[in-house]
Amino acid sequence: MASSNGLDHVGVCSRDAAALWGAYERLGFALTPVARQSRGDGPLGTANRCAMLRRGYIELLAIVDPALPDNGLGALLDVFEGARILALGMADSEGNLARLRRAGLDIPGISPLSRPVEPGGPIARFERLPLPDAPEGRVQLVRHLTPEAIWQPRWMEHPNGATELRAAIVVADRPAESAARLSRLSGLPLEPDPAGGFALPLPDGARVRVLDPGTAAALLPGLVLPPLPAVAAMVLGVESPDRARQALSGVLHLETPTGLMVPQAEAAGCALIFAP
Repeated sequence: MASSNGLDHVGVCSRDAAALWGAYERLGFALTPVARQSRGDGPLGTANRCAMLRRGYIELLAIVDPALPDNGLGALLDVFEGARILALGMADSEGNLARLRRAGLDIPGISPLSRPVEPGGPIARFERLPLPDAPEGRVQLVRHLTPEAIWQPRWMEHPNGATELRAAIVVADRPAESAARLSRLSGLPLEPDPAGGFALPLPDGARVRVLDPGTAAALLPGLVLPPLPAVAAMVLGVESPDRARQALSGVLHLETPTGLMVPQAEAAGCALIFAP
């Protein structure tokens, strides 16, 4: 089907790999090994570790070798460090490319990307369709060619009990414009968000919420907004609030009506909500 099939991942990005990965380990995530990335024309100067969930995942991406190409990550980090990637899943790369070109988007083709899942291990391969010039960051459709390589049981059990990437929260001064871009990319319709703004429901049960700054501030106490529009927060489903609370006992967090909130300063620039 030539549309998105779910919320694949949110990417939190930094120039300081050690600080980024250390922050998420302190939040109770069991991260995958360091993986250097490459594309069709050779190695990249970027590397990631991921918090793999039973549905979706969090990518923690950093520049580790400034002498090599960074696939555009440096330009994103020049604006701000934090959640700079919003990836929706797809099953049909060719069909979605044709659909987006019919809609008038100038997409040159399907972009390949690969990385080892661990040193000496198998290679994870992906196909990407990026939304050109999206002001929200690297907004894209992603198809996993080797999902079994990264969704391994040994990497999906986290001390904080996180099980799923339930929502990404985009904050925008003109939320209708951002929501329309996401709807166009995904090939899926929007609906009103209960808090105000827009929601993009996805077939896997997750959603992208697009809110104005005032609505976002009421939902996320103490939110410090980056340059907008931007992914400002993500919602993670957890097995047990008590388990999440225990894992976060050494980290600043707030009790909110929607769950336990970790502010951006504790999570490398992206607020996290651990929700039952």
